[in-house]
Amino acid sequence: MAGADDASPEVLALAKVVARLRAELAELEGLAATTAVVERAKGVLMARDGLTADEAHEALAAAADLRGRTLMEECWIVLGGMRSRPRPAKAAPAPPPTVGGDPPPGAGPVSGPGRPAATRGDAPWHGLLAGLAASLAGARSPQDTAGILRAALRVPLGVEGVMIYRLDEAGRLGLIGHAGIDAVLAAQWQDVPPMSGVAAVEVIASGEPRWLQDPERDAEDYRLIGPPHRWPTRAWLPVPGEERVSGAIGFLRSVPDPFDAAHRALLVQAVRLCGGSLRVLERHADGPADEQVAAVQKIFDVLSGAAILLSPLRSPTGEVEDYRIEAAAPESVDVAGRRGKELVGRRVLETYPTVAGTPLWHGYLDALETGSAYEGEPFSYREVVAGVPETSRYSVRATRLAGRLVVSWIRHDAGVREASRLAAVQRLGNLGWADWNLITDTINWSEQVYAIFDRPPEQGPMTLEELPRHLVPDDLPALAEAVRRLLGEGAPIDQPFRITTAGGVRHLRIVAEAETDAFGTPVEVHGFFQDLSQQRDAELALRESERAVLVQRGVLKAERAIAARLQHALLPVPEQSIELVGLRVDIAYMPSDSGVNVGGDWYSAIELPDGSALFVVGDVAGHGLDAVGTMAQLRFTAKGMIITGSALPDAMARLNTLLLHTAAGVSSAATATMIMARYWPAERRLAWVRAGHPPPLLVRGGEARFLPQPEGILLGASADSRYAQETLELEPGDHLLLYTDGLIEVPEESMDRGLGRLAEAAAEAMGGGSQEPLARLLAELRPAGRDDVCVLDIRVPQC
Repeated sequence: MAGADDASPEVLALAKVVARLRAELAELEGLAATTAVVERAKGVLMARDGLTADEAHEALAAAADLRGRTLMEECWIVLGGMRSRPRPAKAAPAPPPTVGGDPPPGAGPVSGPGRPAATRGDAPWHGLLAGLAASLAGARSPQDTAGILRAALRVPLGVEGVMIYRLDEAGRLGLIGHAGIDAVLAAQWQDVPPMSGVAAVEVIASGEPRWLQDPERDAEDYRLIGPPHRWPTRAWLPVPGEERVSGAIGFLRSVPDPFDAAHRALLVQAVRLCGGSLRVLERHADGPADEQVAAVQKIFDVLSGAAILLSPLRSPTGEVEDYRIEAAAPESVDVAGRRGKELVGRRVLETYPTVAGTPLWHGYLDALETGSAYEGEPFSYREVVAGVPETSRYSVRATRLAGRLVVSWIRHDAGVREASRLAAVQRLGNLGWADWNLITDTINWSEQVYAIFDRPPEQGPMTLEELPRHLVPDDLPALAEAVRRLLGEGAPIDQPFRITTAGGVRHLRIVAEAETDAFGTPVEVHGFFQDLSQQRDAELALRESERAVLVQRGVLKAERAIAARLQHALLPVPEQSIELVGLRVDIAYMPSDSGVNVGGDWYSAIELPDGSALFVVGDVAGHGLDAVGTMAQLRFTAKGMIITGSALPDAMARLNTLLLHTAAGVSSAATATMIMARYWPAERRLAWVRAGHPPPLLVRGGEARFLPQPEGILLGASADSRYAQETLELEPGDHLLLYTDGLIEVPEESMDRGLGRLAEAAAEAMGGGSQEPLARLLAELRPAGRDDVCVLDIRVPQC
């Protein structure tokens, strides 16, 4: 291994930093161990004698002073007494408070009627506070403190979240510890600026707790952390400091019950109990104050530019091993974006480790030793911020001031970054700026303007005399008038126009304003050009699409009107019941209420030459004129075949052949469902056939049942279809329902469920001889309206 003399300055500097951190850690561990003894002793007195945290500390100090012991000796004696005291067999009255064994002469009981219930007579609270004190003694950081508080208070009080804030010198709140809070929410509330509506800020300013117990009202008065329903009750309590309140602890509860007096007293005592350890940690982090540093900071506060005050940190041999930033001007910003007082307290090598061994580092040493000012050459510094490497160039000047260094710097790449961001904005927005000096007649364009005008940059900006040659002639008068107002009256303009380029016509926009001299005469023009071609193309496409939609809507409306008139002419629906071969027939037709097309549902109810009656109900697949045409074809063909003597099965087979023949050579075949029935009044005999149609429903004697379904698939599906016939003898009082599927279909419901609802409603509407049973049935079922509905109610009168 190489010796120390062979190590580079950078390695030596890093080793010194590590050694110093180890020493500070050991110091902190010793301090925490000492604090642990004191806090545990205080917890013993709190649990045994019912004292508050402050009273327990005062009692320990008084007992130590009375007996001539140190505070640590007294604490060890109290802890030893706790360990040696036997556990009583049963509960006994609490003895008067004693510290270190014997009570001091003349001392009376510490507890009294003025102490809150949570610290006087509630023994579980004392045990909780004692355990909390012992746990807090082992806290190494505010984060540990938050976790200990949450673990101790979660069960008895329902505390789900704990947040600890500290107020810095700039008046900002920093989240130094939290528990039960997710990382995203903690990051959002990590740094809280001094603003109204934040409970923690008000608590620190007033020194009084805030009990938030009504989420709706609290949300009006405060900026609540996280959703209100997650933590319906919250408490914010001040952390007492040595001179003033410097922090606040928030307890976020998942229970909606308000804080009662005992709970409030317990939280107050818990905050007082952990206040001591938090102050120790703050003192260790802050270090001692310095009047000279405070004076320099006051100067920096009114200073423009970047400047910081560095104090050298020396090794035991007197060598400078690091520098600490003691003061910073508000405009001081480092490469990571830390600003002003956010830099105070940081160490140079810890924050900027690559500075070690550089000319800048040696320049600091030379300025500190000789007193001569150091002005270095511009250098680059690289740092990774949030995973993204950031590189900046700086020029630094360092001057000695009473054993310290005043360092100022200039960041050269700030303008370059701003220019890069401006160029990105122009490129993304497809716009570019332009300046025109009317006195010198000079024009400046940004790079994006050249791209907008499709002009090579080496040709330079386009003059006003050259611009009209590129404009679409129709836009020239309007743009000329806008320019006249701009140059003559100094009025700002916002004018669209078009230009011709090698790639075609482009739609542009100019927005400009004029600067005038003391006499009101324009001397300079500033503005920007924006290419709106893509937006214009999108608008035109949208307009064409809207026009096409309107045309299509008109065509559909016209088609619907024609189809509706044709349907009405082919399928008139009577307004009242009709009498047919001794039967009473009610007919209902309800068109669908969706879309602009009419459907293909239809019916027939006619008397045949031999005195019988024909009843047909059908449903053609699809909508519109095609469906109406197929419906008319089936309706009239069925009538003709039955009138000429065809049997029902033969007629149905021929209708199937008709649809198959009609669909030949057509892209989509027509299909239909149908049920056809013939009734002979002399025998009251009914025969029927079906082609894929829902079964007829018979209501007899108050009971409803579906008739057997003979063989037969829908029309137009197959040339090999067979159709069978069923017969039934009707009785006086019977209701026979023929219907289309629109009566029973409901979205996301099975056909069996729909048929069951129909049978139920029909038995109730038609079983008791009520008036207008079909209207009552339709009102009960309330068809969904997604499809046409056609219903025939065939009734056999009572004899």
